[in-house]
Amino acid sequence: MFNSLSNINQQELKNWVEQGLAKSKSGKLPTYIPLLAEANYNNFAVVLQSIDNHILSLGDVETKVPLMSAIKPFLLFYLLSKFGNKFVFNIVGKEPSEKPFNSLEQLETDGGWPRNPMINSGAIALSSLLPGNTATERCKNFCYWLNNKGNCQLFLDENMLASVRSLPNQNNQAIAKKLVECGYIKDAEVTLDTYNQICCLSGTIFDVATLGMLLVKPPNFDWKKHCCTVKALMTTCGLYEASSRYVIDIGIPLKSSVSGIVLGLVPGTGVIVCYSPPLNRQGNSVAGLFLLEVISRNLELSVFF
Repeated sequence: MFNSLSNINQQELKNWVEQGLAKSKSGKLPTYIPLLAEANYNNFAVVLQSIDNHILSLGDVETKVPLMSAIKPFLLFYLLSKFGNKFVFNIVGKEPSEKPFNSLEQLETDGGWPRNPMINSGAIALSSLLPGNTATERCKNFCYWLNNKGNCQLFLDENMLASVRSLPNQNNQAIAKKLVECGYIKDAEVTLDTYNQICCLSGTIFDVATLGMLLVKPPNFDWKKHCCTVKALMTTCGLYEASSRYVIDIGIPLKSSVSGIVLGLVPGTGVIVCYSPPLNRQGNSVAGLFLLEVISRNLELSVFF
């Protein structure tokens, strides 16, 4: 077995990236956030970081990118570490979703119960648990914790937040209203603003990789069980309704983002982060998933080997 991220050389990685970029031409940019709709199709970056701190990178690695849905595993991890398993899973489930990540229909079918923390309904519900009196205070507290514990430099991208606010997301508004009706959150406006702010926390993919190492190599025993929970839910739910396919094709915990980030965690080995804006119809980066798949296959990284 070749399960070491240091077994890829720069030229090999470059060849795979070129193949991924060719495939990304089939993808589309999201239109419901104006700044994301203006992203360069050809932007690409990848970082591979091992637990012994061997780092291999390529592309636009200093580009600042909003985490968007890539924040969801860390929101779950933070709340588990602060409040514990029972408290958190009183308001969100652990089941994969059959519908898209922003589906109101799925929430209504489930009687207002958010299926899992990796889709919008679940993350919006969890956003209501963040400590603080206002959305801004909650986001600042959460960002400070992430930077402190993850040794990264995330910041709130005010321009991206303004872009998100410029076209109010009616689906998310309806989801928040339903969550209030069913008693899972109290204040739709504050909760949704909190959710939008934490999704606009931004950084380089080095920051995302460093943050991902928290889940691969937790700093203490108490956090280890929470990391296991987060990684399991990333595996079964992190790519929305496409998750089951990539459990087979890639076989590691994954989380995608509408900004084009794909975060892959290789238990006991390290982290892979890709950034490429064009998305497939499920909202996952085309080139990012291709690269994760080819790396996993060539290095036999699947947890099922």
